[in-house]
Amino acid sequence: MVMEYETAFLGLLISLMFIGITGIYPGGVIVPSYLVLFVQTPERIAGTLAVALLTLLCFKLASCHLILFGTRRFVFMVLVAGLWTFFWLRFFPSLLPASLEFRVIGWVVPGLIANNFERQGVIVTTASLVIVTVAVYFLAQLLRLSGPLFA
Repeated sequence: MVMEYETAFLGLLISLMFIGITGIYPGGVIVPSYLVLFVQTPERIAGTLAVALLTLLCFKLASCHLILFGTRRFVFMVLVAGLWTFFWLRFFPSLLPASLEFRVIGWVVPGLIANNFERQGVIVTTASLVIVTVAVYFLAQLLRLSGPLFA
């Protein structure tokens, strides 16, 4: 449990350094910290990215009829992602029972990713998300081999 806190903190630091160096957000400052906790279950990461893409699609459709920018856009993305997550968890397993592991990580994470998809583009955001998540994972593994950070 302690290593999860350390990994989350490490993820935050690496995300902030990545943003500072490149100016690109890896799906949100905290998102790689969450995704690294689920590296062993990539189907959950795939489910989260699928919900983020569905949220972006909803935003594109809604923005033709609504004024969505700034805080409104962000809140819209988080709320729609939360709804997609709810529907995903509620109905997807009954449609495909073999895919119980194909779930979404959290309620807010897909909205954060979708918000960055819209701001930076899907490819740039996904690439930066993969880079930072993998860096956090390998650095956490390296630190785990050398023992706990805080004894």
